[in-house]
Amino acid sequence: MNKWTRGHTLAIGIALIVLTNAVALGGVWWNRSATESALTLSERELGLPWRSLRFAEDSGLSLNLNWRVGDHEAGEFVSGYTFNGGTPEWLDAANMAALGFAPGDLDSDRGRRSYTRQLPREAILVMELGGPTWQRALARARENAGRHAAAAAANADSKQFADRARQARDELAREEGSNSRLFVIDAGLDARQLREKYPDRRRVLLLRGTVRPAVRDRGDTAPQATGYVSRIGSGRIHVPYAQRGLLESARGVGEPGGRDRFTVELLVGQRLEPWIADARPGSGLPMAPRPAIQECSDESLRRSDMCPADRRLCVL
Repeated sequence: MNKWTRGHTLAIGIALIVLTNAVALGGVWWNRSATESALTLSERELGLPWRSLRFAEDSGLSLNLNWRVGDHEAGEFVSGYTFNGGTPEWLDAANMAALGFAPGDLDSDRGRRSYTRQLPREAILVMELGGPTWQRALARARENAGRHAAAAAANADSKQFADRARQARDELAREEGSNSRLFVIDAGLDARQLREKYPDRRRVLLLRGTVRPAVRDRGDTAPQATGYVSRIGSGRIHVPYAQRGLLESARGVGEPGGRDRFTVELLVGQRLEPWIADARPGSGLPMAPRPAIQECSDESLRRSDMCPADRRLCVL
């Protein structure tokens, strides 16, 4: 009988590592063997990580997928559309039942607890770029800014009205130039049926996400079963080494702010897993390393928007 040795243990360990990697690589190959959808996204939808949140031992780079849902209870100063999670208006009891949840009786406290304590479920989420939902968000922000501007003009001596007008104006600027235009507009369990309903593969993508039960209780109406979209995939998309240089140079300009400094071609495979195929400079701020700092020898360079408070150094 052969004696078990450390060599046997090492061989089995190596075999398990090779098998695990083979399975992982096989999954990647299968996912990328066919393209389910392809969208061109900007920094508004794929944000760079904050420099302070990156770990020194992590040499990789990932982009954060920024998405929204139409939630009219979010408040007027976020255009009624929440970010990276929320309760969509369209996610009602019928949709929750189609996802496998049992709404039950919501008229009693026991029924509401029974419903909301159901475990979250995975679903296929439909995400639309720059569609009617974003257009409504933009229109609402413009209407809100105009209404508060008129109120501030009619109450010229009121700081409160002026502050509200400024806040609404800032929100409009964000909606027009930096907020994500990618919205979750539907959910289901069958990718083929969803794709038949939303055939535009250049504007609508399908990704796996998580939905958990929630109750919409507005007080003046009966409680309604709804759901909360809490996660889409891992939320982060790895940047291939070939595209890292371009995106790292964008990080050198400053911290991320949802602008259009780059565009990314995002592909989704047949397993509904996304990957980055290409990255190009956008129409926003120019790609450049961090500005150099030197002494301000020319008085014309000593401007408050370029130099620090002591006016001895200037950012060129």
